[in-house]
Formats: sequence, C-alpha cells, structure tokens
Amino acid sequence: QVQLVESGGGLVQAGGSLRLSCSASGRTFSSNTMGWFRQDPGKEREFVAAITSIGGHTAYANSVKGRFTISRDNAKNTVYLQMNSMKSEDTAVYYCAASSSFLAINSDIYDYWGQGTQVTVSS
Repeated sequence: QVQLVESGGGLVQAGGSLRLSCSASGRTFSSNTMGWFRQDPGKEREFVAAITSIGGHTAYANSVKGRFTISRDNAKNTVYLQMNSMKSEDTAVYYCAASSSFLAINSDIYDYWGQGTQVTVSS
C-alpha cells in the first residue's frame, strides 16, 4: 500500500511558478513510477508528467514540456512538480499517483492516488 498526500497548490498569476509536493508513505515508494495528472471540471483527467523509480527517467505531456519539471527524492519519499511560466490553461486539480509500471502515462495503470490539490492560474 502507498498513501499519497499532495501540497503546494494555490493561486498564481500567469507567467508565475508553483511547486507541488507529494509525500508518500508505504514501503514500496522507491519502487514505483510516480506521476502527476490534472483534471479540470467537465474534462477528463490528463497526464502531466511521470518519473521512474530507478534512473529518474521522465515523461511529459506536450502541453507542459519545457515549463514543468518532475523530480523525486526517494530518501524523503517525495515527488515534486515544479511549474514555471504558468498559463491559465494549467488551472486544474493536480493529482499525484503511483504505478508499478515503467514510466506509465495512462491513468488506468496507476494503482494509488492522492486526494488532489487545486491550482488556479489567473490571467
């Protein structure tokens, strides 16, 4: 079992930055691919970024590539999402998730989910 708790969401102006954190409990954190997803009301949940447990291989959605950076600290059981040059279309609830599959980008493959943190970008 892995329990995930997101933090760091809030209100930011367009062009600004936020860093989300996801703290995990459970002995399997270091063996999981960790991902960030987001969902706006009325829309499907979409993939944002993922990072593998070993080697730190990453994947990004095209919409955030070059602006967002995912990282993890296995010693602290924490994964981060640094969001820069934010746009109004980044507004959503952001979810942290854990998967046993390598660099998964499909939400169906993720086994554990946090409760989400709201990010609002004002234009």
